[in-house]
Amino acid sequence: QVQVAESGGGPVQAGGSLGLSCVASGRILDIDIMGWYRQVPTKEREYVGEITKGGETNYAESVKGRFTIYRDNGKNTVYLQMNSLQPDDAGVYYCNAGVRYGNIDEYYRDVFWGQGTQVTVSS
Repeated sequence: QVQVAESGGGPVQAGGSLGLSCVASGRILDIDIMGWYRQVPTKEREYVGEITKGGETNYAESVKGRFTIYRDNGKNTVYLQMNSLQPDDAGVYYCNAGVRYGNIDEYYRDVFWGQGTQVTVSS
């Protein structure tokens, strides 16, 4: 089994900053892409950005220039630094990871999701 867990959510005022972390654990052999998504109850889950194992990043247009994604492969951890936050940025932020897991003789590949961490932005 593989577990993914986000942390760092909380309240922030508009214009402020907040940093999130996401750690993958379990019988992990390798992790490829790690991504961030967000969701509010009335909308579908929205893509925020992602990062490859080699550090190449992609961002949604709505967050480009304000959010930064980086990772520590030795810790199986991806980070999301959010700056200039606005009320529209509020929601539950989810992390996922494309993982090769199991044993060397018997392994699998799948995408795992965390349970999310709440971000609220006050105006």
